[in-house]
Amino acid sequence: MRHERTNALRTRWPIVQAPMAGGPDTPELAAAVSNAGGLGSLGCAYMTEAQIEAAAVKLRTLTSQPFALNLFVRADAPSDPSAAARVSPILGEFRRELGLPAEPPPGPPTPQFEDQLEAVLRARPAVFSFTFGAPTREQIKALHARSIAVIGTATTVEEAVVLASLDVDAVCAQGSEAGGHRGTFLGSFEEALIGTITLVPQIAARVKVPVIAAGGIMDGRAIRAMLGLGASAVQLGTAFMTCPEAGTSEAHRAALATAWRTVVTRAFSGRPARGVRNRFCEAFAAVEAAPFPQQQRLTRDIRAAAAAQGRADIMQLWAGQGAPLGRAMPAATLVELLVREAGLGS
Repeated sequence: MRHERTNALRTRWPIVQAPMAGGPDTPELAAAVSNAGGLGSLGCAYMTEAQIEAAAVKLRTLTSQPFALNLFVRADAPSDPSAAARVSPILGEFRRELGLPAEPPPGPPTPQFEDQLEAVLRARPAVFSFTFGAPTREQIKALHARSIAVIGTATTVEEAVVLASLDVDAVCAQGSEAGGHRGTFLGSFEEALIGTITLVPQIAARVKVPVIAAGGIMDGRAIRAMLGLGASAVQLGTAFMTCPEAGTSEAHRAALATAWRTVVTRAFSGRPARGVRNRFCEAFAAVEAAPFPQQQRLTRDIRAAAAAQGRADIMQLWAGQGAPLGRAMPAATLVELLVREAGLGS
């Protein structure tokens, strides 16, 4: 995982805790993973500049080890009035069920990637990772000038080649098994639903930078397999969601244990994401959601109320396909167990 220019990915173990913006990841979780020899990550996609800098300060009070901050490289679609009219009847029913007003309240302004990146540059984490697109070459140069290593997310070989050409330090190969939002930024997401076991060796054969395997990795067996396929490291998200340091709600934790079937849905945000199938997903099975982030804004109050009421049938329940293999234990204990299972040695 090391890169001769920045050498910033100096973790003892080739294990990355995936960024999970919006709740599951916390400074405590990221710090615990980093302290255990992995790379802890904090998803900052929904944070303001001040919140990003405050999060970095908090992390540094909890760990002296390298950690990563993650952002969405946003290319937001404009709001569509016809989409709002299309989804409003469905959302209205859920609002009534949850005891909410008929119309969603106005939310905070959408953070701008350029502004968020400036906060990351000021915070100077060891690693910056991103998804949904790619920064400009100049932005990556600015990160490198501050000795910040850069990891980009790819769901296809074509995306990985583009990221490598921009001089990223590593490519995270996000297989179709991965939970949460798909990182696809070239072509359709349907064509980019490629399994991790197929995606990793193809990307490793095409790019000269290290490849981090992500998607469906829950134990040491999977780690060994990914390293054998050419990955330099692995990234796990769902596996860490049941750790006590994670911000995962009790209802979400319970749903993960029996998440034998997950689905890629646009229901919650307007962008394809993998989670536990529930009533809310099913309500949009035959109705097109509004584009991202319009759908996300329209569902904000519903998602918050469902989480507060523990309504797993309506909640946003991101989960990877390996969710039922999760093990509830402290993050440091999980890292130690993964290291032993994978036979990584000392």
